[in-house]
Amino acid sequence: MENDKKSVDFFLGAVGPGGFRGYFEQLGAEPGIQLYLIKSGPGCGKSTMMRRIAQKAGDPVERIHCSSDPDSLDGVILPRPFAAVLDATAPHTLDPAYPGAAEEVVSLYHTMDTKRLKANRAEIIALFRRCKCLQGRAARYISSAAELLADSRRTAAGAADMEKARAYANRLALRYLPRRGGEGRESIRLLSAVTPQGHKVFRDTIPALADTLVVFHDEYGACSSLLMETLRRLGLERGYHVVTCPCPLSEGKIDHLFLPELRLAFLTSNSWHPMEFPDQKNIHCTRFEAKDRLRCRKKRLRFNRRAAADLLAQASAMQCEAKASHDELEAFYGAAVDFSAVDAAAAALNAKLGL
Repeated sequence: MENDKKSVDFFLGAVGPGGFRGYFEQLGAEPGIQLYLIKSGPGCGKSTMMRRIAQKAGDPVERIHCSSDPDSLDGVILPRPFAAVLDATAPHTLDPAYPGAAEEVVSLYHTMDTKRLKANRAEIIALFRRCKCLQGRAARYISSAAELLADSRRTAAGAADMEKARAYANRLALRYLPRRGGEGRESIRLLSAVTPQGHKVFRDTIPALADTLVVFHDEYGACSSLLMETLRRLGLERGYHVVTCPCPLSEGKIDHLFLPELRLAFLTSNSWHPMEFPDQKNIHCTRFEAKDRLRCRKKRLRFNRRAAADLLAQASAMQCEAKASHDELEAFYGAAVDFSAVDAAAAALNAKLGL
């Protein structure tokens, strides 16, 4: 997937243990942002429109990818003007909370030949239902994997000195997060997700946002989760913009943090997303563990990891099947769209964005 020095790549939603979990509403709550919500059908030019906006923008942008098809965009975030253009259709359906003031709807429904779509009504409905069913199966596989990984995390936590880990996080903050004036703010992004391409991690985003990398090596996530939560809190208290990257497989667990003003990142490395970059500072979380207390549970932890890997592979397989059905939907809609009208709507949006 292409990347360049002007752009960073994230997800803003993914299929997780409870189904699709998105952070689009949190994006809309970021101070001063203007949202442009695109409404249309699959294969009607939304992703192409957003990709062209990213290419036209003179400033660095964030490209928000679709976890069901990482080669497709769900959004693009521009720093000047501070605005986001988003795919506002299912599964991340968005409607304006403050119409006109904070959001504008960009409807492309007028570009579709509804007579042609109605002629294929039965096939279209069946494909939408099949996609939803397959994504539901993927979520169940992910939920089962998440339970196993949570069991491993609880097991590791029982063998860890959490007070020692918390004290270490405070020392890291003294070193890397000098106090400053102003109020901190938080952005929520996903650096990884379970996708039809497997467990996808946007590694190129890391050096695009940070020069200083502090990497916590933690296979089970018990200590790194505490370290991340402490550093997140302290970063906000000390007035920084903190980009928080939650774990897509565990509610409330943080995998990574970026502090763009400091060109600093705190990262978690494990077998799911190993982190290997030049000059990174490595912190092995085994320093907080009582190794003898984990040794007797190694077979259980190894089983959990292997079984979770198999379950996540099945989840990706279900997403591949869902994508194949979605591709069929795109063929129906693409054949019923007037793309010259889409281009005209895109030109009008570009004008509003000053592109």
